[in-house]
Amino acid sequence: MSPHYDYIIVGTGTAGCVLAARLSEDPHTRVLVLEAGGPDRAMEIRIPAAFSKLFKSAVDWNFCTEPETNANNRQLYWPRGKVLGGCSSINAMIYIRGNRLDYELWKSLGNDGWGYDEVLPYFLKSENQERGSSQYHAVGGPQWVSDLRYVNPLTRAFLAAAEELGLVRNGDFNGEHQDGAGLYQVTQRSGARCSAADGFLKPAVHRPNLTVIMHAHATRVLLEGTSATGVEFVLNGTKQAATAQREVILSGGAVNSPQLLMLSGIGPADELREGGIYASVDLPGVGKNLQDHPMVSVGCFCTKPVSMANAESAKNLMRYLLFKSGPLASNVAEAGIFARTRPGLEVPDLQLLFGPAYYVNHGFDKRKEHCFGFGPTLIAPESRGEITLKSADPMAAPAIRANYLACDSDLRVILEGVKLCRRIAATKAFADYCGGEVIPGPNVRSDSEIAAFIRSALQTLYHPVGTCKMGRDEMAVVDSELRVRGVDRLRVVDASIMPRITTGNTNAPTMMIAEKAADLIRAHS
Repeated sequence: MSPHYDYIIVGTGTAGCVLAARLSEDPHTRVLVLEAGGPDRAMEIRIPAAFSKLFKSAVDWNFCTEPETNANNRQLYWPRGKVLGGCSSINAMIYIRGNRLDYELWKSLGNDGWGYDEVLPYFLKSENQERGSSQYHAVGGPQWVSDLRYVNPLTRAFLAAAEELGLVRNGDFNGEHQDGAGLYQVTQRSGARCSAADGFLKPAVHRPNLTVIMHAHATRVLLEGTSATGVEFVLNGTKQAATAQREVILSGGAVNSPQLLMLSGIGPADELREGGIYASVDLPGVGKNLQDHPMVSVGCFCTKPVSMANAESAKNLMRYLLFKSGPLASNVAEAGIFARTRPGLEVPDLQLLFGPAYYVNHGFDKRKEHCFGFGPTLIAPESRGEITLKSADPMAAPAIRANYLACDSDLRVILEGVKLCRRIAATKAFADYCGGEVIPGPNVRSDSEIAAFIRSALQTLYHPVGTCKMGRDEMAVVDSELRVRGVDRLRVVDASIMPRITTGNTNAPTMMIAEKAADLIRAHS
């Protein structure tokens, strides 16, 4: 391994894969990518319906929050991808860009160049849209975006039920309008997962100027004064270091990027000193502004044997292996609704996911009966949490305080979502399928009972962002070009730079952030 590179990228999650591919397009640019996890060889990564089997496995950081005050003091499980492709290798593959006004808000917060019309070209640059090109879509990019090859009859009933309730059908959540009910498009190619590693990194990995080192756990950004010069990491139990001639780029995500900054002495000075870390650069916003999309599961018995309860049968496995079709090609959360729970909102505050399966407690809780389920999700949270260090040991997990439901308005949105689930299950469209409610159950009726259920069952929808936020205020960590304030030659490029979370799944916006960042970086080379 040459110790000298132009760029060192920490992390092969979605952003890291995009950056590695784009920056190494210049054959005169030497790029090193460090990944704490290993290769993405597990069959469960390839098979869409198997994603939850990757949770708490060797490809998962397996994080937990600190006890959540407003969720019955429970420590909530947070899966994060520790593997080539990061979370794009273990997620449910839903391709959602968010709302046009998300990016207008980013711009209004002092982030020039991040308005919707300015970021749309970067969404298009990544995309290889199965439906073909249009005003909002493009073909020829590295990231495949496809229609589901399998749609369960229960999902068709869900869409019919939404129409029965007066919700508009939306054939493209990434088009002109976001509101309504529709099928999700997914990051799949020919019925198999297409992660950021598949789309971006693997086609580039054979370039002689691109080096990817797996099982390399970054422990510190090396500084000379206030200039980043390289990265220290542990490989096979041995401490090593690599030098960056141009820039160090952190792409570890909303948990690992702020942790690495703080371990390097970049963060809230008082907190770092208390933890025994010398504060090289006092940046009070590092680790703050944590946002996520919390959800609960609402499940019903299904009176017909049409759910995904039998998805793993020998017949269905052969159908998938031979033809890449059938229930195993499903991403489980096949369809959804974007809605506004009260008048006057500029963007939806509720995303309601639907799956023809019993999906409770991240898929760990099992039932033999056929069931279907909803996932009412808060997508415009007002509550804010933080990431802090538990220890100066770089191998120790940081402290995650999501601070879910700290604002009463957040609880109210999910409560309205539970009620909407029940209205959908009671429609004529579900009359032939619904055999009664499993969770929260018929005894949970009043608002106070539903609220108590939410506090007892709340979980993450896997979208933490915001802990190295972009902006101009004193709590901003990076500027509008994603350069870390007060540190030369250091950027953060991942979902942590979002000043406010997008209204929907965060994988596609993270891809866009990295595409734009690659241009910003090359402009300074």
